[in-house]
Amino acid sequence: MHSTFSGGTSTLEELVSTAKQLGYSGVCFVTYPLGKREEGILKAEIERVRKEFNIEIFLGFEARNVRELKLLNSRRTDFDILLARGGDTRMNRAAVETPGVQILTHPEYEGGSGLNHVLMKQAAKNGVAIEINFREILITSKRTRAKVLENITHNIKLAKKFHAPIIVCSGSVSHWMLRDPYVLASVATLVGLDLKEAKEAVTKIPKKIIESAKERKSKNWVMEGVKVVK
Repeated sequence: MHSTFSGGTSTLEELVSTAKQLGYSGVCFVTYPLGKREEGILKAEIERVRKEFNIEIFLGFEARNVRELKLLNSRRTDFDILLARGGDTRMNRAAVETPGVQILTHPEYEGGSGLNHVLMKQAAKNGVAIEINFREILITSKRTRAKVLENITHNIKLAKKFHAPIIVCSGSVSHWMLRDPYVLASVATLVGLDLKEAKEAVTKIPKKIIESAKERKSKNWVMEGVKVVK
């Protein structure tokens, strides 16, 4: 979800309150790279809202280009989730080839599907989840929506073939755009997932990403793929 800290129109409180009413036990606020002062303010606000609403809140940073991706990946322990905004072959490739990336967002954003079998194999190898962005479907209509659904379906087919993780994200920039997890799972069945896979895309896959995020913040974590075992 994007709040007013990252181009959204709703506050942290509005988004969390709505998410909790819809049955979510945790949420992730996504933002783009911030200055040190702005990042500190956001983290303090997240902590305040977490205590006020008694809900798990995670902080994700979304890289919009290769330079931002390298910068964010060098400070992985400073936040929870690393997302890479795709949309062109260069960024999609950089995302799936970077083990620290957890979610590739908008891979098909600029027209085509954006992914092929080579890139999908890399995503599977590095555990990079391919996003189904609900907002892209929600805000489009007619031919544009048909093209969005076609591209997402293509990527889902490839992801299933090569066993890359798939995640459904709300992509909300407003609390009015939020839908409950059952709606997101239902939409996922329209683009190539069976019911079991759709449920996992809104439960099991996010849970695994959260567990890996928590592991990175433990004292035993050294670097990607390396941890101290006692």
